[in-house]
Amino acid sequence: LLVSKDLGKHLLEVEDLLQKHGLLEADISAQTERVQALNAAALKFSELEGYQPCDPQIICNRVNHVQTCLEELEELAAKRRKELEDSRQLWTFFQEMEEAEAWIREKEKILAAKTCGRDLSSVMTLTNKHKTMLGELGNRRALLHQTMKKGEKILAKKTFSSVGIQEKMREVCLRWKKLEEVTGLHQQRLEDALNFFQFSAETDDLVAWLQDMYRIVSSDDFGHDDYSTQALLRKHRAVVEEVEKHRASVLSLRKQLALLAPDHRQGVDVQIRVVEVEQLYGEVAEVAVLRTQWLQDALAVYRMFSEVHACEVWVDEKEQWLEKMVVPEELDEVGGVQHFESLDQEMNSVMGRILDVNQVVQQLVDGGHPSSDEVRSCQDHLNSRWNRVVELVENKKGQLSSVLKIQNFLLEC
Repeated sequence: LLVSKDLGKHLLEVEDLLQKHGLLEADISAQTERVQALNAAALKFSELEGYQPCDPQIICNRVNHVQTCLEELEELAAKRRKELEDSRQLWTFFQEMEEAEAWIREKEKILAAKTCGRDLSSVMTLTNKHKTMLGELGNRRALLHQTMKKGEKILAKKTFSSVGIQEKMREVCLRWKKLEEVTGLHQQRLEDALNFFQFSAETDDLVAWLQDMYRIVSSDDFGHDDYSTQALLRKHRAVVEEVEKHRASVLSLRKQLALLAPDHRQGVDVQIRVVEVEQLYGEVAEVAVLRTQWLQDALAVYRMFSEVHACEVWVDEKEQWLEKMVVPEELDEVGGVQHFESLDQEMNSVMGRILDVNQVVQQLVDGGHPSSDEVRSCQDHLNSRWNRVVELVENKKGQLSSVLKIQNFLLEC
């Protein structure tokens, strides 16, 4: 049993042989105690004085022979255990290598079947799964490294043929290297897909924002008075600032596109999309500028109408006063002339305001304002009213001047 060359053909068989060998070692241990007891009893016969039933030398020789046989048996048992344990190390190594190969084959199938997703959500899900697999890969790499060390130790003992061990180590190392290469390529594809779908999502968000901005800047609401138009102009200036802030994002689209993987950036759809975004931004910026001008023109119109109204109120008041004014014929009543001293100052002030109105009207008309006809009509009406007042003032002044001349003549007489 102890000189058997059967060291097992796989790990389970070796484990079975080791279990049987353990029983045999236990049997040898039990017999050792028995042999030692018998040897001790036999040696007593070699020490007898007087009558000796057997030659003491024969007894000693027999005891020594049995002891030597027992020691040889124990040596054979120790040698057999070492051989079996070495065999167990060998088959454990092969089993761990087979498990590593099976794990590699499983991951190769998974990587071969994996896609890179069809949208941002699916790509992120696959990326998280891939990160989990990378963790498994790291753990398996450590286990494989330990198994390789076991193989090197087995080779160093030179107990078994090195051909099968070296071949298995080389084969698994090659498959492992290939798996890491495939894993790296798949990770790169996932990163490329993630960058592409993030770029697409950001582009879609930018397009949606620009469409909202276009609806805002193309509004035909210009207010209905000075206050409401000023409020709209303040809001529009904030919108213009936001549009300007997004200019950098639009300009960076081509740079981001250039950083994408070739199979993503060379797609016709994505290139067309970038051009559409640039064109849409240009339209938004252009219409925003136009709306700024339209709101400023509307504000100018409402302010002009307000100024015209103020001037017409003054004109109405003076016109009524001048029409009701009766030129006095008595010297002591000529004091009414003093009213014209302050009237001239007021007229100079109003004249300046009317000139400003005329200037604003001309700018609006020259700029092609859509309300040019209405503005021009308002201007003509104000100028006509002003001319009427000027005419009345000149007439009244002429009458008063005549009265003054008559009064002066009478005084001299």
